[in-house]
Amino acid sequence: MRARAPRALGRAAVVAIAIGAATLPGRAQNTVQTDVQSAVSAAFSKYKNLKDGKNADYIPALAHVDPNLFGVAVIGRDGKVYTAGDVNTEVSIQSISKVFTMARVIQDQGPEAIEKTIGVDATGMKFNSIVSIEQSYKLAGGPEMNPLVNPGAITATSMVQGPTADAVWSKIIGTYNDFAGRSLSVLQDVYKSESDSNQRNQAIGMLMHAYGYIKQNPGQATDLYTRQCSVGVTAKDLATMAATLAFGGRNPVTGKQAMSSENVPYVLAVMATAGLYDDSGKWLYHTGLPAKSGVGGGIIAVAPGKFGLAVVSPPLDEAGNSVRAQKAITDIVNALALNPYASKPSRAASASQ
Repeated sequence: MRARAPRALGRAAVVAIAIGAATLPGRAQNTVQTDVQSAVSAAFSKYKNLKDGKNADYIPALAHVDPNLFGVAVIGRDGKVYTAGDVNTEVSIQSISKVFTMARVIQDQGPEAIEKTIGVDATGMKFNSIVSIEQSYKLAGGPEMNPLVNPGAITATSMVQGPTADAVWSKIIGTYNDFAGRSLSVLQDVYKSESDSNQRNQAIGMLMHAYGYIKQNPGQATDLYTRQCSVGVTAKDLATMAATLAFGGRNPVTGKQAMSSENVPYVLAVMATAGLYDDSGKWLYHTGLPAKSGVGGGIIAVAPGKFGLAVVSPPLDEAGNSVRAQKAITDIVNALALNPYASKPSRAASASQ
């Protein structure tokens, strides 16, 4: 019996295989790269002139960041980077840092340390709400916050272990470096600006200490939290950090295992439910992807096993999320069929049939 010749791969199948597999024949690989780059370039071109939103100004230094800064980056399993716009200018990481401090605590102390100390429930309130602390303690009678709002994030920072503040900071920044694949540093002008205007976070730290969430030295925890929010990152850095989560804690650019694969799902779960402040539900409704925003203008999104995505654009909406970043990532998700809740068969499933 004569062997049947293999069917030629359609464009959709080729894209799907690239998303889920590390290597492809040369022609197919080139097609995939073209498709991903086309999605990135199209999203950038569509929104580069969008003027909606405004820079955060409650931290004075953020008000002075160029509102026209716009960079898009996507990284796949093989470490290939797809970019458009300015992906090399640093902005402060802000609340995106919360993801990776949470990852450090989970890695060192296990997932129950976060769940039992802080909680993993979305609060439905502003990221810097004090009322949520009161309700958690007095009404719920237990930890009903999460590490991606300020009370939980400052507490998570207090949980990073080390004999001195410098030792704790070394562990925090070392974790960020492993995820980003390069040595990151604090933007000193942002750190000073935040330190001079973070009285609300100082109050949150003291209140979390009063209620027993922070065991000791709330001032140190608040200061280290302020420092971590001031770390400088580019869109490419953020995409690398997102991609490391997408591929089981392994940085696809450096090959380094930044955290164990079994702990990654706990990080992604909190990102899915609380990553975009009080608009987290809306984000998940439209994209289906775990994500985290920061008031510096960055958003990361994770398509597990497929891509890490990031956009930097400082102007924010009323909830504190980058306007252009949300729109650009949503378009890329739709173009590459990355929403895991999509009702139509995925491209990966079609390719395997």
